[in-house]
This record gives sequence, structure tokens and C-alpha cells, in this order.
Amino acid sequence: MDFSEALTVYDDYLQGTSLTRWISERESALGLQTLSSGALPALEAAFELKRSVSELNTFIHAVGIIASLPHVLTSGEVVESVSLGAGNTGKDFDLETNLKVAEFKFITWKGNDAVRQDNLFADLVKLCLHPSEKQKFLYLTGADLALKFLEGKRAIESVLSRRAKIWTAFHNRFPSGFKTVGEFYRCDFNCVRVVDLHDIVPGLRQITAGVDSPTPECSAEPIKERPHIDKP
Repeated sequence: MDFSEALTVYDDYLQGTSLTRWISERESALGLQTLSSGALPALEAAFELKRSVSELNTFIHAVGIIASLPHVLTSGEVVESVSLGAGNTGKDFDLETNLKVAEFKFITWKGNDAVRQDNLFADLVKLCLHPSEKQKFLYLTGADLALKFLEGKRAIESVLSRRAKIWTAFHNRFPSGFKTVGEFYRCDFNCVRVVDLHDIVPGLRQITAGVDSPTPECSAEPIKERPHIDKP
């Protein structure tokens, strides 16, 4: 069963209704065994869709970078290296030019984002520790919640606990220690500029509307520009 066929089978099995409503109706039904017709092909379709969609994050990462490049590059800036695939690609950063090094995070922020926060801070530290005089950027979508985390009180040791290599490098570079993410993010040693792609890529905010929107209880103030000073 290919992706297109799987999508048709899945949609037909739901009979055009939402998944939530479909489940509610089935839970209210008596004798579920009478509803089993077509269930196995629908299950096969669901597994095929899951396998295919597992690659979607990588696709979003790649196409997101491609769509953003015209808006993050300045006049005369030359791309030296680009890594479109998420994860280990053998390249240090998603983008390196003659002027900057950068990471891109196309994240769906939920408001309860410990794993996303860990990944974000690891990228920020990796950029900060990189021995380069180039400008360093972390490009995000819908960065309000990200900024709230970066200015917050989560313990750095906890955030980097599953990244022993980065934690050791961070601790060796700053032996005097920073206890929280916010302490480090606000200090002059943090030379990374966080940029919300929603603010610079036309139409991107509309594309991600309802996907990256922060939950009401976790809303944050708009991002404010603040200086970063790269110190040795």
C-alpha cells in the first residue's frame, strides 16, 4: 500500500468525520465486533501513513531552510555550507556563510516542551562554543515560548544531562559556572542572536498559524532586541 492509497483508505474508514468524533461514536456503540469490517486494511493504512509521516519533520526542516535563505542572507553573503537534513549530517551547522553560522529550529511549541527546550539550548550552546568570529544565529518559528524558556530558571545541568559531550565542553569553558539557562542567556558570554523567522519570512506566520501558537497560559511578551557581546 503506497502513501496515496493509504490516505484514501484512512479517510474512507473515518467516513469524512474528525478522529475525535469518530472515536466518540465508536465508544458509544454497542457490539464493536460488528464494526470490524475494514478495520485491518485501515490499520495497515495507518501504519503506512505513520512510516511516511515520520520523515515529515526532516522535510519541514529542509524546505523551511530553503524558503528562509533569501530572507536571512544579506547582500553579498556567500553560502559556504548548508545541511538540509535534520540530525547527524556530518556538518557542524545547518548554515555557514562567509559572515555567519546558524541553526534552524522549526518547532511546534506546545507550552510543555522539555525535550524541545533541551534541543534548543544544546544548539545555542553549540553555536556559542564554536571557535569562530562569525556572527551566530538561532532561527526559530514562533519564538515567544522559546524566549520564555531561555530567560527562565531551568537548571543547565538538567537541560544538558543527556548530552554529556556538550555539558562537559560547556563546563570546561565556563568553570565558574552558570546555574540556570536564564543566567547564561542574559550574560555577555552568550553571543548567539535568536531570530523569529515569523518576523522576516513573509507568509510563514500564516502557514504555521494554529500549529506554533502558544497556549494562553504560556503566552509571553514580544521578543525584544538585546545586545550580545562575543567574549573570548
